[in-house]
Amino acid sequence: MVPDIGRGSRTHGLLVYLYGPGKREEHTDAHLVGSWDGFAPDPGRDTDPHATLARLTAALDLRVKQAGDRAPAKHVWHCSVRTAPGDRQFSDKEWNAIAQRIVHTTGIAPNDDPDGCRWIAVRHAEDHIHIVATLVRGDLRNPRLNYDFNKAQAECRRIEKEMGLRRLNAGDGTAAKNPTSAEKFKAERTGRLETSRETLRDAVRYAIAGADDETEFFTRLREAGLRVKMRHAPSGDALGYNVALPGDRNRDGEPVWYPGSKLAPDLSLPKIRLRLAEGAERATPPAAGGHVDWSPPARERRSATGIAEHAAVLLDGGEDEAAAQLVGAGELLDAVAQTSPAANRAELVAAARAFERATRSHVRAERADFRALRSAARGIVQAGGALGRGEDGGTTAMLLSTLVLVALAAARWHSARGHAQQAQASRQAAEHLRTAYRLAAATPMRVLHDQGRALPEADRRAHEATLRAALPQQGLRADSPSTKTDALVATLAQVKQAGHDPEAVLQQAIDMRELDTASDVNDVLLWRLRRIAQLPAHPGEAPLRPQAGTHPSKTSANHTSERNVPTAAVRPAAADPLSRPPRR
Repeated sequence: MVPDIGRGSRTHGLLVYLYGPGKREEHTDAHLVGSWDGFAPDPGRDTDPHATLARLTAALDLRVKQAGDRAPAKHVWHCSVRTAPGDRQFSDKEWNAIAQRIVHTTGIAPNDDPDGCRWIAVRHAEDHIHIVATLVRGDLRNPRLNYDFNKAQAECRRIEKEMGLRRLNAGDGTAAKNPTSAEKFKAERTGRLETSRETLRDAVRYAIAGADDETEFFTRLREAGLRVKMRHAPSGDALGYNVALPGDRNRDGEPVWYPGSKLAPDLSLPKIRLRLAEGAERATPPAAGGHVDWSPPARERRSATGIAEHAAVLLDGGEDEAAAQLVGAGELLDAVAQTSPAANRAELVAAARAFERATRSHVRAERADFRALRSAARGIVQAGGALGRGEDGGTTAMLLSTLVLVALAAARWHSARGHAQQAQASRQAAEHLRTAYRLAAATPMRVLHDQGRALPEADRRAHEATLRAALPQQGLRADSPSTKTDALVATLAQVKQAGHDPEAVLQQAIDMRELDTASDVNDVLLWRLRRIAQLPAHPGEAPLRPQAGTHPSKTSANHTSERNVPTAAVRPAAADPLSRPPRR
């Protein structure tokens, strides 16, 4: 059961909407199911609905007019209460009881208080009601509505439990504010796919991703086309900021400004300054020697892959200090989303939006250190958009496979602390990332498949034997139809061609993490092999040939081309990036 609360100043206008046909003729049989005294006039059950609606408006606004200037400017309190899909339908009597519980718990009209605010509950659909109240009590004082939304949420959780409804995830007060009904209607009316609040929230998050300082953050906002207005103290110091979309104006023709703190709790200027300070020390870029001369987007994605994997290891460690990794991972996702090719951008934007909820909780790291992740995000943003082909596309697939790992590790971290909403958001992000990964990996995997089939028969059999010898140690079979070994065989051939020992590299890839929960062993091992052996992510590119007598080190898979990543021991128990939870 979901409550949604807003405030306004036009009682009559809201009633006209509630009793009208709706935006798409979705309103049917609009009528009252409850009111402050049980005797309010009902336009839905009267032969002259227009006159009755005027009488209902006058009755609701009576105390507002009596209070005069003491009445609040936004005197209309509006709360919709909606059941979840699959819940049973309620009778009018049941909806009336629910409405009375909501107005009691929020302080609108406490039980046994004759001076409570006037309110009504309108039903025009099977699955929800609208509660409308005017915010002047019978004694002409304003009601105390502190934390009314939190109180309504808590009451809905109790109603779910008592009435056997679908139990929704309880929040912890760290979620971003949802768009209001008025904002949604305005977006529909103006032909926008989303509300201004949602567009601005994404834009601000993208601007902070990897930003070096406050000046760069505001420069990015303006370069993105946003209007920016600063709030200053008498001393001239900046206290906060507001943003607006060009052309988004209110009825008076003025820009509709949103403070950063109203977009999300962590987007206020003080919180942004804290994040910039914690990640201010730039990590040292990797040395240029020993690298293939990749394009900038490919190089930065390859570098970010190891950094992201280390973040997943820290999250799987289960310590509170890993909370900082969630913030950094969110920035990395935002950086990837805004620079990704069009083919998978929609999925990555959806993944970043979902994971945004997972970056906030009440857990605070004592020693927040996510400089490596912020540096990786900065590198990706500065490198610019990646093409969806060649090494750019291959390294995108490589990075996305690891970001799935990060999202799943975040889900486990939050679940261990009872953060239901954040854990669910992490799992949703993982699903979007899986879809984006499949799109990015389609071409490299197809090329590798063809290369594997085209190998000389003797070479192919030798590499298949290597796989059969190694994989049974994990309880798997290389010749199983589900593992599709062609791409793996081609990768092992390229490992050998690059001067490495295929058996040793394969065993190192298997030992990096367990494979029991892998949904596709082929994909998991393939990207590990290519990272360990420093092979191109796209099989069409020239591989790196190491100096004679050298072999990939045990840590090269996690720290090759990284920026100042700590060299703490990697726990082998972390889950695979392309794995799903084991069936119970």
